[in-house]
Amino acid sequence: MVAVVFFVALCEFHEVLSLLSHSPPKEPHDAMHFAIRPYHPSDLYALYQICLKTADSGQDATALYRDPELMGHLYTAPYAVAEPDLCFVLTTDGAPCGYVLGTRDSAAFANWCEREWFWMLRTRYPLPAPEEDSPDARAIRHIYAGHAAEPELAAYPAHLHIDLLPVAQGKGWGRKMIETFTSRLASLGAPAVHLGVGKRNTGAIQFYERVGFHRVGEDEGGIVYGMELRHESITG
Repeated sequence: MVAVVFFVALCEFHEVLSLLSHSPPKEPHDAMHFAIRPYHPSDLYALYQICLKTADSGQDATALYRDPELMGHLYTAPYAVAEPDLCFVLTTDGAPCGYVLGTRDSAAFANWCEREWFWMLRTRYPLPAPEEDSPDARAIRHIYAGHAAEPELAAYPAHLHIDLLPVAQGKGWGRKMIETFTSRLASLGAPAVHLGVGKRNTGAIQFYERVGFHRVGEDEGGIVYGMELRHESITG
C-alpha cells in the first residue's frame, strides 16, 4: 500500500515536485558543510535527480534518457520505499548531494519489488519493440524482468548502491557513507554485502577496493564486489 500511494503521488504531482525539489548544491567553497543523515520521504525527488546525474558510469546521464525517472525507478525509489532505515543521504549546506541505500536481503527485496513495485510501473510503460535498443528501452525491459537475487551471491545477501555528485567526491564522504551503511547492516545481523560496478567506472572500482571490498564475481561488462561484515572492516 505504501508503494501504491507513492506511485500515485509521483504520477499526479510530478510537476509540483519539480518546483519543490531541492536546489542544486553550491559550487565548492571553504564554508560548505557536509553531513550524513537518515533518509526522509521529502528527499525522494532529490534521490531521483542524483541517480540520473551519476547513471552513466558515474557521469551525468541526463542526455541519454528521454524519461528522466527510469533510473530512479530501478535503483533508488524502491529501496527508499521498501527499506527506508537502510537509506542515508549526504547533504551539503542542507541540500542532498549523495546517497547510499540498499537491502539487507536481496531475495526478499526482489520479491517485494515484484509484489509492490514493478507491476505499477508496467502499467505505465509498455514493453518496447524487440528492435528498440535505446537506453530507455533497456531500462523498461529491466522493469519487466524485475530484480533478481543471484544464487552465486547467497553468501553476500545484502546489497547496496552509492552515488555522490561531483561536489561531494574526493573529500572522504564516500568512505563515511559506506561505513554508515555497513554499520547499520551489521547491527541488523546481515553477514555480508555486495555491489556491482561497470568496468568503465574506474574511479568507483578503485574506491571500492580502497575501502575494503574484494572481487567476488565478474562478467564482460561489470564486476561484483563483496564485503563480509563480521570479519572485515574498512581500512586504509
